[in-house]
Amino acid sequence: MNRVLSLILAGGAGERLSILVSERAKPAVPFGGKYRIIDFVLSNCTNSGIRNVAVLTQFNPRSLAQHIGTGRPWDLDHSTGGVVLLQPYLSRTERDWYKGTADAIYQNLYFVDEQKADEVLILAGDHIYIMRYDYMISAHRARSADITVGVAEVPISEGFRFGIVTLDRSERIIGFQEKPKEPKSNLASMGIYVFNKNVLTSCLEKNAQKNAYDFGKDIIPASIGKHRIFGYRFNDYWRDVGTVESYWQANMDLIVDLPDLNLYGPDFDLRTVPRNLPPVKLGPRSHVSRSLLSEGCIVNGQVENSVLSPGVYVEEGAEIRDSIVFDETTIDRDVVINRSIIDKQVWIGNGAQVGFGDDMTPSQEEPQILNSGITVVGKGAKVPKGTKIGRNCKIGCWIEEDDYVSDFIASGSSVDKKIPRRHQV
Repeated sequence: MNRVLSLILAGGAGERLSILVSERAKPAVPFGGKYRIIDFVLSNCTNSGIRNVAVLTQFNPRSLAQHIGTGRPWDLDHSTGGVVLLQPYLSRTERDWYKGTADAIYQNLYFVDEQKADEVLILAGDHIYIMRYDYMISAHRARSADITVGVAEVPISEGFRFGIVTLDRSERIIGFQEKPKEPKSNLASMGIYVFNKNVLTSCLEKNAQKNAYDFGKDIIPASIGKHRIFGYRFNDYWRDVGTVESYWQANMDLIVDLPDLNLYGPDFDLRTVPRNLPPVKLGPRSHVSRSLLSEGCIVNGQVENSVLSPGVYVEEGAEIRDSIVFDETTIDRDVVINRSIIDKQVWIGNGAQVGFGDDMTPSQEEPQILNSGITVVGKGAKVPKGTKIGRNCKIGCWIEEDDYVSDFIASGSSVDKKIPRRHQV
């Protein structure tokens, strides 16, 4: 694998994750308690023996760059190879913000050309799965393929969300539909591509002249019939956590008795930045069932079917059900949290209720995003004591107590700052 260059696309805005990506890139969103989404693809590279990795960033890259750092947790801090961050920049000539997945790599072809690589592995930085890329690359070589596309089965009813692939009996790709209304198959592109380096360069340069900016929409369909392009079937757990509901569900998938995504298996090492925090502490009146608790958590209340990130504090009488709580959040006495996602450094005052009632009115601001009953509380927000917040609500980042106009926030409503806060650097 020392002749493989991995390029991780981590610059998407991820707008369908609502307030969770207000101050971070989508791949930097916490997942499974102690991890971040990008930990999966970085760990997959390490476990596949791929040590030459570049991460292409764009929107809100600060926390992602801090998380990756020199790449040491993934053994990617080498003097040769290792991990490098590639960010877009503006110049007086040709450089511009990335216009799509293919354009992002086209603007960094100078970097690709410099690498001593035979194949280029292109990956999405915002999917949840465990995969050995070396197996896929071996299949690519065995078939003498020019391009190989990772594919996974999805429900046909969900096909409109993906690039849909049609294969012949030899697994060669004979059709590709980008987010079709009527899918011709249930095989979805995983956003994983292996290109022979010279083929990638040729495809990008030709399509750049046609203002073709995406792999799924432009590059792959245009390559069918011109290059040897095959599908590589992946039959294990894979989720595109591109929506609030799919992100919430993927976290909930971890807490079932026998999860399809097994973080405890002996054959996979999921790595992340270590936190020097004490063990979980459970109080005398605490009750925890079917949940994930990360290091540094102190739980004196009840936690059911939930995922808690490091440093969460839950007071006596508090109840957390079917929810995800990010780092260093404080849940005071008698608080009830139901089917919600609570971001970092949030404070929820005594007796408040988040995810209250049975009214499923969609969000007024984001009806296509918050419509499944999940309420989202943004980073650093404060919820005053006794406040009731309904379903499909959005509480903005860094909301203060005096930003609330009422102690009842009806389902589908939002709370925004009265005075905009300067973006923190």
